[in-house]
Amino acid sequence: MISRRQFSQVFAAGVATASIAGYAPGAVASAATGGRPEFGPLKQVRAGVLDIGYVELGPAHGPVVILLHGWPYDIHSFADVAPALAARGYRVLVPYLRGYGTTTFRSGSTFRNAQQSAVAADVIALMDALHIRKAVLGGFDWGSRTAGAVAALWPERCQALVLVSGYLITNLKAQLQPLAPAAELGWWYQYYFSTERGVLGYTQKTDEFTKLIWQTVSPKWHFDDATYQRTAQSFTNPDHVAIVVHNYRWRLSLAPGEPQYDRLEAKLQQSPKIALPTITIASDFDGAAADGSGYRAQFTGKYDHRILPGIGHNVPQEAPADFTQAIVDAARL
Repeated sequence: MISRRQFSQVFAAGVATASIAGYAPGAVASAATGGRPEFGPLKQVRAGVLDIGYVELGPAHGPVVILLHGWPYDIHSFADVAPALAARGYRVLVPYLRGYGTTTFRSGSTFRNAQQSAVAADVIALMDALHIRKAVLGGFDWGSRTAGAVAALWPERCQALVLVSGYLITNLKAQLQPLAPAAELGWWYQYYFSTERGVLGYTQKTDEFTKLIWQTVSPKWHFDDATYQRTAQSFTNPDHVAIVVHNYRWRLSLAPGEPQYDRLEAKLQQSPKIALPTITIASDFDGAAADGSGYRAQFTGKYDHRILPGIGHNVPQEAPADFTQAIVDAARL
C-alpha cells in the first residue's frame, strides 16, 4: 500500500496545473475550438481545505445551480449545459472537484482524501465561501454521489437534485459483497487501483487510461481528440492520481478516511432517504438498472425518473439538452 505521504507526493513533480485561457464570460464556440463551447474566465476561491477553481455563468442574483462532474471528466462535461441554463436566468457554478484542474489543497500536509463525505463538504465550503444559501445540484458519476451526499447531510442547502444513475451514496458494508462476475468485470479499474502496479500505470499512462474509460462507458459517443484533450488537461493536477486512487480504495474499505468526517460518514452509512425534489436520469450505462426501480424508495419527495436510450455515462455532455431540461424541471418540482 502507498502511504499517506506518498499519496500527497505522487505525480506532483514536473506537472503543471491545467490552465484555461481567458475569454468572454459564458461559453462560446469558435472556429479555433472546432465549434466546441469553451468556458471563461476561470475563477478561484478559498473554501475549506481547498482553493477551488470554478466557472460562473449567468446573472449574479439568479437562482443558483451547481454542476458536479465525475471521473474521468471535468467541468467541460457541462460546456453546453451551463450556458443554456445561464440563458434561462440561472446563476451557474461549475467547480473542479478536488484533484482536478485548478482546484488545489491549501496545505501540502493535508491528507489527499476522496471519501464521499469529504467531497460533499467541499461543496458546502464553496457555497459558504460564495455566500450561497441554497442551490439546485446536478451531477453524474462522482458528481451524482456528491450531490446525493450533500442532500442527505445538508438538505437545507439544496433546492432540488438531478442525479445521473440515481442513488449512489456508498454503503461500505454493502460494497464488500461481490457482484456477479459479469458485473464485476465492469469495475476492473477499482481492482487495478488497489495495487501499486495500478498506481504506477495510471500515473504513467493517464491519457490512455482515461480515454479508454470514455470509450468503454460511452461506446456510442464519438468524441474527437480535441474534445478529449480539453478535459485531459485537468488530470495534470498534482493531486489527481492520489485522489482517484484513494476514492476507489476507500470505497472498497482498503484505505481509511479521516476522523473529522466520521460523524458525517456514519449518517451516510445508514443509506439515508432523500426528501428533496429529485429527477434521476438513467442511460445505456445503467444496463438492467435503467428503470430506476432499485433506488426509487430512496427518494421520498417529489420525483421523476428519465431514461435516455443511446446515451452513455457522460450524460450532460452527450445529451446536454436533456440534462438542461432536467435541471429546469427539478427546480420547478
